[in-house]
Amino acid sequence: MKDSEIVDLYWDRNEDAIHQTQLKYEAYLSKVAYNILADFEDSKECVNDTYLAAWNSIPPYKPNILSTYLGKITRQLSVDVFRK
Repeated sequence: MKDSEIVDLYWDRNEDAIHQTQLKYEAYLSKVAYNILADFEDSKECVNDTYLAAWNSIPPYKPNILSTYLGKITRQLSVDVFRK
């Protein structure tokens, strides 16, 4: 599925958006989180928090490049966990 179609699912508040995001970007987001945290469980939790943050933020904001947008969210969440 194309990124624009996934973003449209978020705009329509279709829960399949999270599933499609997970199918397409879970490996990438897990790698971003793991590179910061070096812990599998914390990385997995940050990726799940990324899906929630995307769900809550995409309707008012429409990202041009979904992978970059999700990666930035994951990186910020991972750094916050690392600092704790």
